Amino acid sequence: RSPGLCAIIHYLVRGQLGWLGLTIACVVPGYAAQFLSILWFRADGHPPGCWLLVLHLLQLGLWKRYWDVLWMAAKTGGSDCAGEVLTQHGDVSVLQLLEALLQTLPHLLLQAYIVVAVEPAGFIPGVSAGLSLLSLAWALVSYSHFSCLLKPGHLCPPAAAILCLLLWRTGMLGTRVLALVLFTRLYSFWVFAVAGVHWLLMAFWLVAQQTDIVAQPCRWRLFNCVVGAVYIFCYINVRPGPSKHRVAVFYAVS
Repeated sequence: RSPGLCAIIHYLVRGQLGWLGLTIACVVPGYAAQFLSILWFRADGHPPGCWLLVLHLLQLGLWKRYWDVLWMAAKTGGSDCAGEVLTQHGDVSVLQLLEALLQTLPHLLLQAYIVVAVEPAGFIPGVSAGLSLLSLAWALVSYSHFSCLLKPGHLCPPAAAILCLLLWRTGMLGTRVLALVLFTRLYSFWVFAVAGVHWLLMAFWLVAQQTDIVAQPCRWRLFNCVVGAVYIFCYINVRPGPSKHRVAVFYAVS
């Protein structure tokens, strides 16, 4: 939470109410992940009490889930309840990715634009953008790590592999965000046309792949539209099996 909080305090102290309002607005979509976390607690047979609701209101619900995973793994020695630990790890990985895409990514775009086009010497916006970039990259790495754990006969990737994956995600996201920000500075609202064309291409590509992760037709269409928007910034594998050909197509188009 430090990147957003530091930026909010920075704009409040300097009286930049416009940027302050936009920075606060970037926080609001993150409550979707907190709300979904509460629903999952209830579905798992743990009705949320007042303390748990307060944590989610403060956007600390995912930290509570991380604590539960670590506590259960330490308590059982990582063997007796391995299946339950993996399930909870999967829940928090998906929720963290959702929060990163809904909250951290807009915050990153906003702070990056401020640094490039408005306040090039701004230290706090630059630090906030950098931390947001690392947070988003780590959310993607955590999701990829969980996807590997689901595969039969999986091998836990070493720390070096995770570090390389984090560097790759950080570089990929950083270059895309910088390109969009520079394009916005030069051509203003035309960036929405470019992003819209890319989104349509990716959405139709997902439809052509016949992804069956969502069964209901309406939710399936919504899923393809949402993931198509995510593909403007990064690739997420939503189908089982080898993905090298899909990744090659994605980078060729992008």
